[in-house]
Amino acid sequence: MMSLVWVPLLAPFLAVPAARRLADALAPRRAAALLVCVAVGLAGCAAAALALLVIPGASYLPWVAAAGELLTPLTDGPPAVTVGVSVAAAGLLGASAAAVTVRLLGHRADLRDARAQAGAVHGELAVVPDARPDAFALPGRPGRIVVTTAMLRALEPGERTALFAHERAHLRGRHHLLLAAVDLAARCHPALRGLRAPLGYALERIADEAAADAVGDRTLAARAVGRAALAGGPAPRPRTVLAATAGPVPRRVAALLGREMGARPAPRLRRAVAAGLLLCLVTTGAAELSAADTLHAHIEVAQGERP
Repeated sequence: MMSLVWVPLLAPFLAVPAARRLADALAPRRAAALLVCVAVGLAGCAAAALALLVIPGASYLPWVAAAGELLTPLTDGPPAVTVGVSVAAAGLLGASAAAVTVRLLGHRADLRDARAQAGAVHGELAVVPDARPDAFALPGRPGRIVVTTAMLRALEPGERTALFAHERAHLRGRHHLLLAAVDLAARCHPALRGLRAPLGYALERIADEAAADAVGDRTLAARAVGRAALAGGPAPRPRTVLAATAGPVPRRVAALLGREMGARPAPRLRRAVAAGLLLCLVTTGAAELSAADTLHAHIEVAQGERP
């Protein structure tokens, strides 16, 4: 059990590069779905693996042994090693839980600040008097498109329409939830932080395509994205919200114009990466289940139910 349980903790270091490479070759919607599923799945497996490592060491505590009706501690190795590993796993699990809690509270605070910035305006569009050009999608009930007066002045009428369609796509797709899911997953395993940037790019590409469809002109949509980014620059917006000026803007503009930056992987390489990623995920899940089954068997032995 002690050997198998390490697989879910090490797998993200292999799965994340493969997921990033595969996402580059997929359509934006499929790429976003892939990245979110990989992040959430691996984060859950990593947390469960840490919990499995905590249980054997905890079995040395009298009250745990009494609660589990254990006649002997759960260990297949030296007690000092078992307890030490369990203490370290408990510390990591507690730190992950604390980080997730802090980030959740941070998300709520970010949204509260963003709503305060938008003001008590009814309707979908909230225009904020501000000399800094900025625009972003503010989720909520209802969701709003927040845009500053400076951004409105920086764009032509057709470009504003494309910008609003872009932000509306973020709200309709509830993209903030997908971004938050990966953000929280990254608090459970450091390797998963590498999925946040490609997910942000995929979500912006989804919104870019929606804007192009709304205005019926991919060139106009590309010009709106480019001009909004040049006019806006860095803005002190909450990290929870999504904006048309976020991410690698030159790459997004090139994609809208049909000029992808960088070579896509060959189909054979893409299939190999997909197969490797699938094998990694399946192995992780199988190792997790096998470790849990082995621990259950150890518990039955410790309870005297098995010889």
